[in-house]
Amino acid sequence: MTYVITDPCIGTIDKSCVEVCPVDCIHFEEGVDRKLYIDPDQCIDCGACEPVCPVTAIFTEDDVPDDMKEYIELDAQWYKDPEPVRARINELKPV
Repeated sequence: MTYVITDPCIGTIDKSCVEVCPVDCIHFEEGVDRKLYIDPDQCIDCGACEPVCPVTAIFTEDDVPDDMKEYIELDAQWYKDPEPVRARINELKPV
């Protein structure tokens, strides 16, 4: 199980979670991405990120709300091919 960053992060990009992550598995490209992404291959499921998120955007994979399940795949896909993920984020929440 890994942690996932969901919809409330879009446009917020508060880096509190990045600061507490012991394995540096939370990333984004400054000036390009509108949300942060957790690398599921690097996440050690420590849970340090979840309580510091000011917009309650971080969930364990099993606890992602049904209407945000798509973010499980989006976080993972971003690390392989970010452009389609960025396009989808813009569709889900237009600027």
